[in-house]
Amino acid sequence: MYIPQIELQHLKTLVSPGKVTIIYGPRRVGKTTLLKKYLENESNYLFVTGEDIFVREFLSSGSIDKLKDFIGKNTLLVIDEAQYIPDIGLNLKLIVDHISHVKVIATGSSTFDLVKQVGEPLTGRRHVIRMYPISQIELNAMENPAQTKAHLESRLLYGSYPEVITMESDQLRQEYLQELVSSYLLKDILAFEGISKSKKIIDLLILLAFQVGKEVSHSELATQLSMSKTLIEKYLDLLEQVFVLVNIRGFSRNLRKEVTKTSRYYFCDTGIRNALINNFNVLGRRDDIGALWENYLVMERLKKQQYQRIWSHNFFWRTYDQKEIDWVEEREGELFGFEFKWSNTQVKAPKLWIETYPKASFACINQNNYLPFIT
Repeated sequence: MYIPQIELQHLKTLVSPGKVTIIYGPRRVGKTTLLKKYLENESNYLFVTGEDIFVREFLSSGSIDKLKDFIGKNTLLVIDEAQYIPDIGLNLKLIVDHISHVKVIATGSSTFDLVKQVGEPLTGRRHVIRMYPISQIELNAMENPAQTKAHLESRLLYGSYPEVITMESDQLRQEYLQELVSSYLLKDILAFEGISKSKKIIDLLILLAFQVGKEVSHSELATQLSMSKTLIEKYLDLLEQVFVLVNIRGFSRNLRKEVTKTSRYYFCDTGIRNALINNFNVLGRRDDIGALWENYLVMERLKKQQYQRIWSHNFFWRTYDQKEIDWVEEREGELFGFEFKWSNTQVKAPKLWIETYPKASFACINQNNYLPFIT
């Protein structure tokens, strides 16, 4: 079953001669599916994968003649898993500069590798699409609001990877997610030079799974894992770049009481988070429902921002005397504060928030009103 992908229409508008359209996203998130749906209405194209040794030889050659021979008379070159190709950025630059009729699409599951290679060579020559697990916006095309609310518990427990959503049993979902964690989650990081301690990274992720929605101290993580703070920060940065984690910083406009130097980390998919701690218990038997709910809303909001092109700086807000707001957006010079509550209750904005930012808005997001927030 194909779940309609919002970025398919966006992809159609971006692909053009003289530009490389790059699609980033986690493994198994549907990048290849997106390409194949796009190609259903295309002809005269060459589809290759960077995992192929023969492909890597030609597309890393640095030779305009070899690149021309490889592409032939095709007018569209599609490269899946492009991060495996050495010097891919330079070679893509040669293609768009010297084979002017060719359009190029490239996908990559690891940004630290592909961005480093394509960033400078393709300055002014690229469009970027970032993909996430399936969003509720996309699922709206397949289900009505009553079905959406009926599926909410499953989304919190098992996340939104395409295959997870289409599977027929929770047992299959659990097995799939465990396999994803054990075989694919760290594949890009472990391929990165100098990264070998996979157990330490898993231990780090497990610690973060129990701290969703809370400020994280890099020094405390280093102590708990018997690692240096520098190495912890390196791993956290890489986990962001391979789409496992999202880092949200504290908001401040220089009020001395505001906390700004700490981070909160969220998992790009709640199913991955639950697989790491091996907890798929139903919501009624959990003590972390607040954290799960917050993680879910944060990621669905980020998907909405991406797909609806809502340009926003995102933060949390907290003071040293424990006044806080879960989610703050700064858009076009205006502030929007949101508090997340699993129970169908409403809370008021902290008095200090109102006094400090009198023009800012505030809303409490709960089960009764969450759908407009994420769709």
